[in-house]
Amino acid sequence: MAKAGDFVVVANRLPVRRVRKKGRSSWEISPGGLVSALTPFLVERRGTWVGWTGIPGKAPAPFDHAQIRNVPVSLSKEEIDDYYLGFSNDTLWPLYHDCVRPPRYHRHWWRKYVAVNQRFAEVTAGVAAKGGVVWVHDYHLQLVPGMLRKLRPDLKIGFFLHIPLPPTELFAQLPWRKQVLEGMCGADLVGFQTEGGSQNFGRLVRRYGVGRGKGNHLQVDGRTVLHAHFPISIDFDRFQKAAASPETEQKIRALRKRIGEDRRILLGIDRLDYTKGIDIRLKAYRELIEHGHASLDDIVMVQVATPSRESLDFYQQEKDRIEQTIGEINGSFSAIGRVAVHYLHKTLPFDEMVALYRVSDVMMVTPLRDGMNLVAKEYVACHADGDGVLVLSEFAGAAAELKNAIHVNPHDTQGVMEAIQTALTMAPSERRRRMRRMHQAVAKHSVFDWASEFLGTLEAHR
Repeated sequence: MAKAGDFVVVANRLPVRRVRKKGRSSWEISPGGLVSALTPFLVERRGTWVGWTGIPGKAPAPFDHAQIRNVPVSLSKEEIDDYYLGFSNDTLWPLYHDCVRPPRYHRHWWRKYVAVNQRFAEVTAGVAAKGGVVWVHDYHLQLVPGMLRKLRPDLKIGFFLHIPLPPTELFAQLPWRKQVLEGMCGADLVGFQTEGGSQNFGRLVRRYGVGRGKGNHLQVDGRTVLHAHFPISIDFDRFQKAAASPETEQKIRALRKRIGEDRRILLGIDRLDYTKGIDIRLKAYRELIEHGHASLDDIVMVQVATPSRESLDFYQQEKDRIEQTIGEINGSFSAIGRVAVHYLHKTLPFDEMVALYRVSDVMMVTPLRDGMNLVAKEYVACHADGDGVLVLSEFAGAAAELKNAIHVNPHDTQGVMEAIQTALTMAPSERRRRMRRMHQAVAKHSVFDWASEFLGTLEAHR
């Protein structure tokens, strides 16, 4: 059995969140694929997770929960504004998503980003055992590997970027591009969702003189840094089991009764973000009805938009724009008992989401850019029956694996409309053939395989 500190995960947030029930405050495990994926490894190795609690102010003392050691890092209100909302989500997020919205570059945001990354590195250096393994996650903490390397050169360090890494022409905009690359190169292994992301990293490191080398091996300060792609996945068994449960069948019958037994359901489930292409999807749906390719007697759209970063102006503007578009569609086409779009602006419980996946005939996943997009894989996992059609953006990382989806350019409203029409008119035998192949692809590579492959590669690296 490994000692505490032999394996340390470092992420912006802890795997637990503070909840209040019946006047009492306690910790509970946060939902999410990363927490699910890493929990077995942390429990087996008696590991430690370093992260922020989600609450501004002084961090509580380290504590154990569900056999995992949690080490909180403090963030002030100002640091949340500048490091998290500012640099992470108003500079890096739009830049890394192909500048769908112009990123903003503020020096005071950068200074807080450096300071917070340094704090994470120092906390991690203080809890990691000698010769231990540390796995740092995502764009919030790109400087941590390099800072940690200086503090603890004995550690084996991995870094995984969960969002896309843009090509040179876009990344070059970042005033602190070299510092970010140097930070990432502090890791022994740098992982990406797609092969394209890994290739971009190699080109950038060589272009800006941070390292040299060919292929996936870079020489940086006398060390070999390996970079590769490790496509993340889902807890396949959990989704498949839930989709086949009697409780889900009951929910499906209730949904069909409320929506209409004879109507095919088009589904979108997204975090409310301007990168997800929700507005173009809605326009395509509107044109489908306007041009007479389908009627509300035959189809209905369900759009779930999970609240996200609503304190940022652009997210509030996106929410307003989407809700205005939905209002216009419903106002123009809905009739008594026949709503064109059912809109839910909330986080759905797991069982309700699975029921929606199962009941829906067409799943629309149309981000303008996405590192992976696990919603696409979740939908496929819930369709062991072989039915259902996935309309998938070619700019989502999942498109490389889900080759039997209907791939679309999400910037092309006409093309998205035609893809929906194709999905609705596809022969049952073709639907089943495509879905079976995608189901097999998702089944053979779970989120646990992803974590195991990354850690195995890191620990084998010399």
